Amino acid sequence: MLNKKKVSPYLYIIPAFIVIGLIIVYPIMYTFYISFTNMNIYHWFDFEITGLSNYSKALFVFDLGFIKALLITIIWTIVNMVLQLVIAYLIANLLNNKLLKRGKNIYKMLLMVPWAIPGYVSILLWKNGIFNVQFGLLNQWLNTLGFQSVQWLNQPVVAFTSMTVLNLWLALPFMIMIMDGALQSIDRSYYEVAQIEGASKFEQSRYITIPLIKSVIGPAVVITAFTTFKQFDIVYLLTLQPASRTGAGIHTIITYAYENAFITSNYGYSSAISIIIFIMLVSFTLLTSNDFRRKKHE
Repeated sequence: MLNKKKVSPYLYIIPAFIVIGLIIVYPIMYTFYISFTNMNIYHWFDFEITGLSNYSKALFVFDLGFIKALLITIIWTIVNMVLQLVIAYLIANLLNNKLLKRGKNIYKMLLMVPWAIPGYVSILLWKNGIFNVQFGLLNQWLNTLGFQSVQWLNQPVVAFTSMTVLNLWLALPFMIMIMDGALQSIDRSYYEVAQIEGASKFEQSRYITIPLIKSVIGPAVVITAFTTFKQFDIVYLLTLQPASRTGAGIHTIITYAYENAFITSNYGYSSAISIIIFIMLVSFTLLTSNDFRRKKHE
């Protein structure tokens, strides 16, 4: 006879497993199944198994757009992460400067404002109030200075730059907060010794600050990289929203999967893309987890 005390804990967690199975596991498995079919708006009930055709189209047919969207997503992630780290590091150092000690809390509060505003609201404010061709703030400034208006969201390079600026405005507060906390955790005696030894500010940053804050900002960098890689709302709302497409033609893999699923209704192909994205994110998670685990034991 089974011990009741040993069985009871498992009985308590069964409802949680059922909920997780229905909400997470089942959709993933069903998406995996659909990815091997030709399910679309014309084959909603009579779809057929097509094997790996959707995966081969995504990975080996460049004209379909997935590889291009993947390259744009990688560039988007790298550019945003590098800029976030550099700018957040510089601002966090300024916040810890003795000259700004008196108004430090005010500056921090102002820097947190973009993070406090809902992302959807911020994106539409930037789109209509700053990037708008006719009455946007940027073009008003340019016209005042005697320059012609710029179509900020119509050309790929300019639109990519505009989206990067907006993403930095939304994401920097989080990274600045992490950087600021990491800098405050460093014992000031390290810098005092470095100054006595004649180390420059650059050398202090290179040999003291950066090595000591790596372990603190590492998880934040990984989380932000995930968020940036999966970015949807900025790209979609600025350039791809129905009835207000700008013509920039910028797609990340998330917006590309969305368009194939809900605009062109090619569910089989979109499911294959979703599974590829899922595998990439899981692989990245495992790699970063192993890396953090290895560094922890070193």
